[in-house]
Order: sequence, then structure tokens, then C-alpha cells
Amino acid sequence: MAIVQVVQWDDSLNSNDILAWRYVDRKNPAKSDELGNWTQLVVRETQEAILFKDGQALDLFGAGRHTLSTSNIPMLGGLLKLATGRESPFKASVWFVNKVNILDVKWGTQNPILLRDPEYQIPIYVRAFGQFGICVAESRQFVLKLSGNKSSITRNEVAEYFKGLILSRMGDMIATYIARKKINIFEISAYLEDMSNEAVEKIRPELALYGIEPLNFYFGSVNVNDEDEGIKKLKSAMAERASMNVMGTSYQQKRSFDVMESAAKNEGGSSLLGAGVGLGAGMGMGGAFGQMASQMGQYINPQTVSPNPSTPTVTPQASGSVCPSCGQPVIAGAKFCMNCGAKLVCSNCGQPIIPGAKFCMNCGQQI
Repeated sequence: MAIVQVVQWDDSLNSNDILAWRYVDRKNPAKSDELGNWTQLVVRETQEAILFKDGQALDLFGAGRHTLSTSNIPMLGGLLKLATGRESPFKASVWFVNKVNILDVKWGTQNPILLRDPEYQIPIYVRAFGQFGICVAESRQFVLKLSGNKSSITRNEVAEYFKGLILSRMGDMIATYIARKKINIFEISAYLEDMSNEAVEKIRPELALYGIEPLNFYFGSVNVNDEDEGIKKLKSAMAERASMNVMGTSYQQKRSFDVMESAAKNEGGSSLLGAGVGLGAGMGMGGAFGQMASQMGQYINPQTVSPNPSTPTVTPQASGSVCPSCGQPVIAGAKFCMNCGAKLVCSNCGQPIIPGAKFCMNCGQQI
């Protein structure tokens, strides 16, 4: 009498979680691998069955009912010893491979990826997660590569096997989009579809080595922690840049305005004048300095008429001396050079400064 009459998938197994299962007779587990020529092998749709003997995959069976015999398994006849007889039970095992499409395998970064913002070079920590779909394309290769001494292969185990590979490939892709393609982290959501399409092709060759085919790959989100200090700095810098763009000023001009505002709060004229020099140097050839120079030119233009007829028109004349810093002529009585902003008189006593001196010869004030 046959020891094993029917070999088929166990209905108690969850076909959504189990990708491959080695047949076990629930009534008599010790006899699960004793098969005979009369054994009926039942393979369901979306399944394939592989017959193994001595660790060797003998044949692959598709959906349907199959009678195991040496006639339909040519390699089996050569492996069986003559002493056992052709009708005697023989040792062999059957693996069922579930070829259903698994579409909801989750993935995600356990630790944030450290990158630099492409524009501001501020370090930020980026996180990503999503899901992908797979199916078993080559049953033999899948079982031989991943089964080992186990009795089943689950989709969670497969996801764990390839977690390092997926995170490595996805980390490289995120870095490529942010660092190389100069995509801002707050704009990367617009590129998730492109990234998803590229991701499938990146992991396909790696999974194919194990008989697995990727069906799709999705980036659910690429995001950052809003409480991270780097993100706070980045948002602040972007807000300041947006504000300057609205006002039509440059970063150098903005910094010069800040210096002038700070100096205006200090007491004493020398501080304010020093801030004015800093403003001129910081703004360089910018439009704001040009406007200041234009306004100041109204007061040194000999053609300027005083708005008060009783007040005589002031027409400063050149002093005949030159700026010790830039060599340009200076206006008589000027405390600063109108060309380079260098100080011409001592801020303490108001006496002229000798070119190259480090201290005022009149009061000893450090220059």
C-alpha cells in the first residue's frame, strides 16, 4: 500500500506570506519524503513543484495532477538503486513554489541618510520609505539559492535578505538627485515617480540572481525631521533668500544694511561713520551704493544752489593732498576718502592722520 498517496499544498498555509514550502505530511511527518511510483502530485494554479533527491532538483512540475514515476522523471530512474525495486518507495522531497504576485513588501530607512543641501551646503538628515512588488520567476534558482536547511521561505525573509541591497541602492539614488542633480529636499517630491521607475531597473539584476523579478518599486516619501537643527537653518536661509529676492537685493547688500542698522543704534558719530565705510566696502559697485554716491554728489557739486537764499552755497575745494590708502585726491576737510573709504583724520581729536602712522601724533589714539 502506498505510504504517500497525494502530495499537495497545505491549505493551512497563508499563500500571501509563504513563497516556497517543502511538503510535510501532517499525519506522518517522518514519512514525508518517502514517495512511490504511484504518488499523486497536485500542483495548483500560480504554483510550481520541484522534486528533489539527494539535494538535486530533478524536475519541475506546473499546474495540474502528476503521477510520479520513472517514466516522467527520467533522472529519477538512474538515481534509484536496483535493489529497491522500481515499485518500492524512494527518498525524495517536494518543494512547492508560490508564484503569486506580492505587491506590498514594505521598505524604509532605519537610520536617516546624511547629505548636504546642494545650494546652501547645510548638512541634513533624509529619510525615505515605500513599498515594492515581487514574484518568483525561476523556481529552481529561488529554492536552491534561498532554502538552505529551512522548510519554508517567507516574503518577510526575502525582504530581510535584500534590505541592505535596497537601502544601499536607494540611498545612492537619493544622494544622486539631491547632491548631483541639485534637487532641493523640499522639491524632491516632484521627482518620486522618476525615482521609482529608475529604482526598478537598479534592483532587477540583483534580484534576478535569486530567481526573483521586481514588479514595481515605489517611493512613498522622501522627507526630513522638521525639528532637526540643519533643517531649521536651511528653512531660515531659504526664507531670507526669498525675502531678498522680493526686495531685489543681494546677500552683500543685505549684510551691509544689517551693519548700518546695528551701527546706527550705537552712540557717537565715529561709530556711525565707520559703519558707513563698511557699508560702502560691502556694497562695492552695487546699486544701493551707487544711489548713495549719487545723493552725496549733490552736496559736492559746485553747481548746487542752496534752497535757502540767505545761506551761502558751500563749495568744498580739494585740499591738495591725496589719500594714503588709494592715492586719490581728497576733499578739504573730509574725514574719509570718497574713493576707498579710508579714515583721513583721527576719530578722537580730529587732527589729520600722517600716512602710515599707527597712532595719532596729536592725542596718541590708535588708528
